[in-house]
Amino acid sequence: MELREAGPLLWEIAERRPDMRVPARVFADAELLEAIAADDSLVQLENVATLPGIVEAALAMPDIHLGYGFPVGAVAATALPDGVVSPGGVGYDINCGVRLLVLPLSAGELGARKEALVHEIARRVPAGAGREGRRALRGADLDRVLRDGPRALGAAAEDVERTESAGRLEGAEPRLVSERARARGGGQLGTLGSGNHFIEVQRVERILEPGAAEAFGIAGGAVTVLIHSGSRGLGHQVCTDFVRRMDAALSRHGITLPDRQLSCAPASSAEGRDYLGAMAAAANFAWANRQAIADGVRAAVRRVLGDDAARGTAQVYDVAHNVAKPERHGGRDVLVHRKGATRAFPGQPVFIPGSMGTSSFVLAGRPGSMERSFGTVCHGAGRALSRTGARKRIGGAELRRELEAAGITVRCPSDRGLAEEAPFAYKDVERVVAVVERAGLAARVAQLRPIGVVKG
Repeated sequence: MELREAGPLLWEIAERRPDMRVPARVFADAELLEAIAADDSLVQLENVATLPGIVEAALAMPDIHLGYGFPVGAVAATALPDGVVSPGGVGYDINCGVRLLVLPLSAGELGARKEALVHEIARRVPAGAGREGRRALRGADLDRVLRDGPRALGAAAEDVERTESAGRLEGAEPRLVSERARARGGGQLGTLGSGNHFIEVQRVERILEPGAAEAFGIAGGAVTVLIHSGSRGLGHQVCTDFVRRMDAALSRHGITLPDRQLSCAPASSAEGRDYLGAMAAAANFAWANRQAIADGVRAAVRRVLGDDAARGTAQVYDVAHNVAKPERHGGRDVLVHRKGATRAFPGQPVFIPGSMGTSSFVLAGRPGSMERSFGTVCHGAGRALSRTGARKRIGGAELRRELEAAGITVRCPSDRGLAEEAPFAYKDVERVVAVVERAGLAARVAQLRPIGVVKG
């Protein structure tokens, strides 16, 4: 597939298919382009460019890789009110996202208590596929979480203020979340899940933008905790339900697609409105889930480090990377699908996790993101190797030993799951972050280095 340069670190697929309504473009450098070309993610990006109502371009971030319908790392905006909404453009883990906490002590002050802290976090936050939390929500209690997010859990005002959309998407409709979705997710509040979800204890290794770091409350050498989880089985079932429903309605809406995994409906249609209501409810559940996990982390801090440390553990921000939101860009109202892509409005904190053993980064959005990417950057390093491929290269026990030898305390119930998330299974996060910075989308604020990790 031939690519031509379309701007600074921006490439466009040269030959436009007849069914594409807009160009397909990817932010990358030459080395990342080579890795991206190893799968069919750019073909998927071309398919996204065929969606009814899509505007400007189908965009991909440098962490792009193969996904369901949409590639992971894709951004697509459709014109409102009649452009389409596609569940595949949000993904199965609705509002998978990251939350960063900062503790009021340095890594040196934490010292030998690190292992006890990681162990206590693992004890308080259930991890693994299908694991349930300490409380099951049903009926009106679950409805409150679906409607109000962290507020329904009594979240502190400071946490709510430091959460994207204040942790609550408008228009959430709990009644549109199926009984199957409720049954799958109602008991999973405050749980991590499996796959690439994690809680990582880190130290701030470098401050790259002192002014922004101070504004975010991040000091050099401080201990941070990065939480990565989403809407668990509830969000997965919401996506499943609406992919089926929209697939059945394609012909009625006169929509022809190159891939049925892109199943969609006009945002103004009954199917579109209902999906957006259910998706918003699942997104609110995900924010509440990360709030409950953060509460568990604070409880672990209190147990190991004392009341003052727990009271001083502050939230930097919480941001989603699997969601569709109505926004205004270029003087028009659009629905921005971000799948494995992070909102990065000017000045807003953005978190780009690496993988176990590699750095994560705190960034701040820049005005260039509004001009070039609908206010969006990447969400991580992006897979370079499948889970099966990773397991073929290393065993979980061996990887655990390597991480521990590097000073990273590991808690993971599954050696198989650990091996699937080996650092070499991902692209170089420093190169990915350098691309979005050099492209003018965001600026690096701080570099974080892992000292402990809890995985499902």
